Amino acid sequence: MKEDQANRRDFLKQSVASAAGLVAMSALPGEVTATPKLYSGKPLVRNIGRNVKAARIRFGVIGINHGHINSQVEAVRRGGGEFVSFYAKEPDLAAAFAKRFPMAKQARSEKEVLEDNSILLILSAGIPDERAPLGVQVMRHGKDYMVDKPGITTLEQLAQVRKVQKETKRIYSIMYSERLENRATVKAGELVKAGAIGKVIQTIGTGPHRMNAKTRPEWFFDRQRFGGIICDIGSHQFDQYLFFTGTTKADVVASQVGNVHHPQYPKFEDFGDVMLRGNGGMGYIRVDWFTPDGLNTWGDGRLTILGTDGYIELRKNIDIAGRSGGNHLFLVDNKGTQYIDCSKEPLPYGEQLVDDVVNRTETAMLQEHCFLATELALKAQQQAQKVNLKV
Repeated sequence: MKEDQANRRDFLKQSVASAAGLVAMSALPGEVTATPKLYSGKPLVRNIGRNVKAARIRFGVIGINHGHINSQVEAVRRGGGEFVSFYAKEPDLAAAFAKRFPMAKQARSEKEVLEDNSILLILSAGIPDERAPLGVQVMRHGKDYMVDKPGITTLEQLAQVRKVQKETKRIYSIMYSERLENRATVKAGELVKAGAIGKVIQTIGTGPHRMNAKTRPEWFFDRQRFGGIICDIGSHQFDQYLFFTGTTKADVVASQVGNVHHPQYPKFEDFGDVMLRGNGGMGYIRVDWFTPDGLNTWGDGRLTILGTDGYIELRKNIDIAGRSGGNHLFLVDNKGTQYIDCSKEPLPYGEQLVDDVVNRTETAMLQEHCFLATELALKAQQQAQKVNLKV
């Protein structure tokens, strides 16, 4: 449990440090009705240097066990959501989160958030194996759901989520942040759509991460809780493979996982890779927990998109021994080679998701895309051969 406490202390420090400069939003006046409703009154938020749109919906949060919840909240706020309440069962995490988002009321229970009929959307970054069961509850309460990846950790959970989503017609959106919250990847999507590299043939996605074992909670080392390395951090790459190749049907050709360097955590996996073949193209994925301490970011995440008339390489977080910062895009075509700084590109996911909540559309992410990316990750995890290396 010492690791769990260390992680919470780290979360607290980061959250409190980030709290400066946040502007509290006004509380929404009005009655609570029997069914969720859209707010149609005056704008509730002032755009004070944060590019936050006037509130069109109210949203809440249940579960804040991963720091990704911060960017989830910010994405929806940018898109026109008013953050009104949250629930977290861990007092220390809740205290830090409340300081970062003082505009939101701390609820006394999950039920209080679920049964607030003015809330249309609930966000979560709870412990991974608890996310899908919560999503089922959210949809059955007539609300939409946006969850951190992995949003589902077993094929049995996926079947249940699909069933309830079909019955309720609610949105179940998994925030694949390496695409949706990375400016270079958003720009790459625009270029591919415009035909900059012709027809995409293959994607190669790598997701190396720094482990920081002392800051990790106990559940982080148990694949039953986090779903396995391919299900967890690999889910980003499945999403990108489908998105850039336009694949709607695919097979896992081969996959493998292993715990090659952390025997002190016997339920952990530190390496995984996958080969994919689909009706839109092919894909290769590699994920690991081997980012060395000498790198000044959590991982050198990259994506290569191969097309018939060129290719794009993204260096998402760092251009090692090159340009500073992240969001680097390199485009090579028949005319030459060019570099595009994507650090100022907009991030449309939050606004698109709010649009979808309001209009009952699928502009942020097709529901079947969301589920297919998860299904492929879960199948690759389940079918993976075990790697046993002596290092």
